[in-house]
Amino acid sequence: MRPPKELVEQVESRPYDVLDSEEARAEAGTNEKSLYHIIKPEIDFPVGTSEYAPRVYEQATRNFQKFQQEGWLVQDQEEMYYIYAQSMQCGAKCKTQYGLVVGALVEDYTKNGVIKKHELTRRDKEEDRMKHVRATQANMEPVFFAYKDNAVIDALVARYTRTEPEYDFVAPIDGFRHQLWPVSDKQDIATITETFAQIPYLYIADGHHRSAAAALVGAEKASQNPHHKGDEEYNYFMAVCFPASQLTILDYNRVVRDLNGRTPQEFLAALAEDFDIECCGKERRHPQQKHQFALYLDGYWYRLQLHDGLADDTDPIAGLDVSISSRLILDKLLGITDLRSDKRIDFVGGLRGYEELERRVDSGEMQMALALYPVSMQEIMDIADHGQIMPPKATWFEPKLRSGLVVHKLS
Repeated sequence: MRPPKELVEQVESRPYDVLDSEEARAEAGTNEKSLYHIIKPEIDFPVGTSEYAPRVYEQATRNFQKFQQEGWLVQDQEEMYYIYAQSMQCGAKCKTQYGLVVGALVEDYTKNGVIKKHELTRRDKEEDRMKHVRATQANMEPVFFAYKDNAVIDALVARYTRTEPEYDFVAPIDGFRHQLWPVSDKQDIATITETFAQIPYLYIADGHHRSAAAALVGAEKASQNPHHKGDEEYNYFMAVCFPASQLTILDYNRVVRDLNGRTPQEFLAALAEDFDIECCGKERRHPQQKHQFALYLDGYWYRLQLHDGLADDTDPIAGLDVSISSRLILDKLLGITDLRSDKRIDFVGGLRGYEELERRVDSGEMQMALALYPVSMQEIMDIADHGQIMPPKATWFEPKLRSGLVVHKLS
């Protein structure tokens, strides 16, 4: 299902998990066509209503039905793939990544080992998305996959993207451009299907909770159907697959509420056991390579360089900067051992910039900020290929997929 071309900018939205309820309420405003009424349906209730309340999921179902009845989401008359392009400004250059909206096989996630993950999921978030999929009987938002580049797919995508897109708009707030081309030609559809059959693995770049929830609901529906054949719609969940080389991973930074009883001077002295420290004053100095960090403390920026011999780069997990910072700074000095549950730490995606790190610290809410060098897509694939799991809050992909361009019903 898709919005009519003339309505797409009223329907489309940011993903459910990049904003809170009040931000969604503000962005939806008086727009009854906003997808937030389905993916963040708590905005239809008084402020403070829990997004996990049973009536909120029921409202998502009602709103999805309304979108269909009003013609704000319309069923395509034939099966298609869709090419989805996202463009963002990277310094002086405009960078575009080209993905394919596809149905991913549930058993490729649950049994076959084709869809590889690199992060653990949180049970509460997984349960939330499962309830949402069950309520709507649809994948309202796609998962973000990466695959190793393929020349056949690249050539087909290039041919379509030289033509006029079905959707073409610049999203509010972030200013990213989004374009969509339906692929209805039967031969092109066959080429995509046959080529992906030869691609050994898909890697979850973003959307681990959506993947887990969608796959579990699909498996659940299969087990409940005594006439299950394997070709029903619930055997698939919606994803957008991008060539790995095109993806942009930004830094995912940390802010901490206190120094675990130390003064700033004592904290810096303790850091010096494992890092060379350079004071940069008010100048923001981004890490230029692995094992280099930026620290904001007491109104000043510092560059931290890990001492030689302290990183095990033969281990794909231990050699990550997120692992090093957790082991030698957050755990050793600050006593933060569980990044998933400790309330003393929070995380800031790189798109928000160092200004946001300074704001959180200068406001007194946090006492220090730690900026990291971004993880690479190759590191993510290596970790997934080894069956290992990255530490929490290790990657931040931009641009985020817009929601509402394509919806996949399970029936």
